[in-house]
Amino acid sequence: MVSVTPKARNIEITAEGLQEDLARLEIQKQALERELAAVTAHLGSVQRALSALQALMPEAVPPAPAARPADVVAEVPATAAPAPVPSADEVEDAVGDGDRAEDDSGPGDADGSKTYGKLTEQILAYFADAGNTDVRARDVASALGRDTDSGSINAVRSTLDRLVGQSRVRRVGRGLYRAAKR
Repeated sequence: MVSVTPKARNIEITAEGLQEDLARLEIQKQALERELAAVTAHLGSVQRALSALQALMPEAVPPAPAARPADVVAEVPATAAPAPVPSADEVEDAVGDGDRAEDDSGPGDADGSKTYGKLTEQILAYFADAGNTDVRARDVASALGRDTDSGSINAVRSTLDRLVGQSRVRRVGRGLYRAAKR
């Protein structure tokens, strides 16, 4: 029988711990990359909408660009090409129906098996099925498969808050939502 020295056993334990940390960090990295991609997409849509709105106001003086830290600008992926500025009709349509960028199809899993549809429609469909029950935003996110990271859950919370403002969903308590009465 081969005896293992205490030093060798300590090295094995350390290596196992590092492998577990590596797996956890890989998952965390993927979640952060998805969240960064979502923020970058939202930033681009806000910039395009702002540019389009400024084009509609010719007498207004264009504001100076907001100062951003250099490290934040440097971390934005270079793969995102600038999108064309929407026409005035497109801006009016987008502003009029209340849909925002977070409702668009978002990133899927690394294997492409999960894709997101329009978040607003998904949430309204969920509440149509839920009936007269109180639910938390985290429960809605879980039911829609959007509970993988805090960014996805926060997108659901933001959309719920917007729907409350539009009286399409009711807030019945702190963090509790219910389908609006028809």
